[in-house]
Amino acid sequence: MTMAIYIVIPTFNEASNLKELVERIFSLHPGFYIIVVDDNSPDGTGKIADALRGRYPHLQVIHRPCQAGLGSAYIEGFKAALGQGADLIMEMDADFSHDPGYIARLVEASNNADLVIGSRYINGVRVEGWRFRRLLLSKLANIFVSFVMVKPVWDFTAGFRCYRRKVLEAIDLEQINSDGYAFQIEMTYLAFKHGFKVAEVPIIFRERAYGCSKISRKVVWEAFWITLKCHAPWRDVWAHLPFLLKDYDEFISKHHLNNPGQHWKSDQDPG
Repeated sequence: MTMAIYIVIPTFNEASNLKELVERIFSLHPGFYIIVVDDNSPDGTGKIADALRGRYPHLQVIHRPCQAGLGSAYIEGFKAALGQGADLIMEMDADFSHDPGYIARLVEASNNADLVIGSRYINGVRVEGWRFRRLLLSKLANIFVSFVMVKPVWDFTAGFRCYRRKVLEAIDLEQINSDGYAFQIEMTYLAFKHGFKVAEVPIIFRERAYGCSKISRKVVWEAFWITLKCHAPWRDVWAHLPFLLKDYDEFISKHHLNNPGQHWKSDQDPG
C-alpha cells in the first residue's frame, strides 16, 4: 500500500527560492504532496505558489494574513496534512538549506522510527556557509538542550524532519505556542514524552544562497526558556554531567535509542 507523504514548507519572502524548490521536489518525488504555508509575503511568494498549482496538482497553498510565526505555520500545515490522510508528514525550509535530495533518506529511516531528524551534528559537524560564531552558538545550544533534557539527540533545533502520523495525533497541537528553534525543541520533547522512537540521519546543511535569515534574539531566548521548562528531573541532569565532560557518544550509545540513520555515509551529498 502506497503511503501518503506530505511536505509542509512555511514561507515568508522566499520568491527567489520557492519555484526551484517545488520543481526539484516533484522531480524527485512526483507522488508526494507539498503544502506551502505563506504569511502574506511582500515579495509575492504566495502568488508564485498559486501559479505553480496549475502545473502541480499535488501542491497546496495556505495563505495567512500576516507573519504569524514559524511554529503556527507548521501546525497549520500539519493539521491540513492530517485532515487529508497523510501517513508521513515532513517539514523543511524553503531556502535550500535542506537539500531535497535527502528526503528519501528521512522517509526510509521512518520505517524504524516515529520521528526522524535530518541532523547537522550527528557523526560530526556538517554545516556550510556559517560564520564560526553562529556555528558555535548553534552547537553549544544543542549540547545545552540535550544536557538539560537528558535526551540522546545531537540536533534538537533542526527543521528538517519526518513525523509519522501517530506522533502528531498524540501531541496536542492546540497547546503549542512556541516558535522557531523553541518549536523544534518542544516537538522533540513531546515526542519523547509520548514514548515515540526518535532517530537522526546525517545531512549537510548549507546557508541560504538568497534572501535573509529570520533568526532574532527573541527566537534564541524563547528556545532557552522552553528548554528549562522541559528539563529532566534535576537529579538526572546532575547524573548526566559526567557524559558532558567526557565523551558524549557514550551517553548516546548507552541510551535506549534506535538510530537507523547511523548507516548513512555522513560525508556525501545525496545521490
